[in-house]
Amino acid sequence: MSDVLVREQRGPVLVARLNRPETRNALNGALMEQIGQALLDAEEDPGTRAVVLIGTGDRAFCAGLDLQDFARGRQATGGPAMDRFRQFLDGTPGVPVIGAINATAVAGGMELLLSCDMVVVSSQAKLGLPEVKRGLIPGGGGTFLGTRLPLALAMEIVLTGDTIDAERAYQMGLVNAVVAPDDVLDAALALAQRIAGNGPLAIAAAKELVRLSIEDHARARGRLAELVQSVFASEDANEGARAFVEKRTPVWKGR
Repeated sequence: MSDVLVREQRGPVLVARLNRPETRNALNGALMEQIGQALLDAEEDPGTRAVVLIGTGDRAFCAGLDLQDFARGRQATGGPAMDRFRQFLDGTPGVPVIGAINATAVAGGMELLLSCDMVVVSSQAKLGLPEVKRGLIPGGGGTFLGTRLPLALAMEIVLTGDTIDAERAYQMGLVNAVVAPDDVLDAALALAQRIAGNGPLAIAAAKELVRLSIEDHARARGRLAELVQSVFASEDANEGARAFVEKRTPVWKGR
């Protein structure tokens, strides 16, 4: 049986591909755990500066929770990898993740999209949170959509369970770019490479602060004071200034 998550290193970018096409890449315990492990490994590898998350096939990026497993009572296990997956859904800072939404993303697949820092989506994709149609609620952060959208729009998506198309998602500000289906991975990789070329300490700090400012603006201001001190005093900050003066590309050390 093939791995449910296939990894491919593209320079400083890790491409992690959901690989359960027979279930439209539905999330079972093994897949959730492997996504969490891929994030842990990327965060421990100084050579990996960004992750691109994509699905196998052209039917779905991810169809959400594997309802067959759910109906059988199969539950996800614990452990560090599973904890990291849950933290990813919660928006916990870590390596930047770009969603390459190559096809439809609904339910847990939509929540994966919402957990990514940036998103490139296929022009043919449909997005939505249909849990209420099955007597469920979005359990991976979808009910917090009101932190991203005006209340009326968030309520429409969550309470109707209907899908929206890629263009409307772009107009709402849920995704960064809409591209032809065949261009999704290349566009996501290009975005990831732009991020990977920047100072890793600065990227980590900036990502943490942007996320934190949404949840707790007062705490974010306090954390900003701490991070300004550490980042501005780093070797990378010195290198960035020297490289600017010398008109060359910086060589980052991550310290």
